[in-house]
Amino acid sequence: MPKKSSVLGSIQDAERKGLLHRPLDLLFVIYLIPAFAFCVFRGLIVLDCSSKWCQDYTQQYEPYLKDPSAYPKVQMLVSMLYSGPYYIITLYGLMVEGCEWMPDLTLVHSGAIAQAQFAHIGASLHTRTPFSYRVPADSQHVFLLINILYAVVPQALCYRCRTRPAFFLRPTPDRKTK
Repeated sequence: MPKKSSVLGSIQDAERKGLLHRPLDLLFVIYLIPAFAFCVFRGLIVLDCSSKWCQDYTQQYEPYLKDPSAYPKVQMLVSMLYSGPYYIITLYGLMVEGCEWMPDLTLVHSGAIAQAQFAHIGASLHTRTPFSYRVPADSQHVFLLINILYAVVPQALCYRCRTRPAFFLRPTPDRKTK
């Protein structure tokens, strides 16, 4: 078991480093901003946003979002309402030291997003999905790249938070006994 002073020292060393001196965390911060936008964008699509971007994206990449069954609509709304705030909270947790809840929160979110993306990708490509709502063959590579990255990066963030949690721990002062 490591000595208490060495653990405290590693926590203080991790907390002294700014975001620019933690390149992996900087990459996660850079990922979280477009992931938040993508999450909100897909939520707006299922809410029938009339924007040209929404219509073009739906026609070219994810027509399944317009499937009349309730599943894609519910899935994207749940994603927007839960993952959206998660991305903002995680940005805070990566920038401010001592957020002890980060490893646990990333574990829960990474499991949820993996399940949701697996179901979404599967349903978008499944042969029982009506042909007009399946991902077009010429854009499947873009669809898969975006959705797999959207599922895998939270797993990497969770791995980082669980294996190197020093930045997220609060140093506890030694208690003096009388």
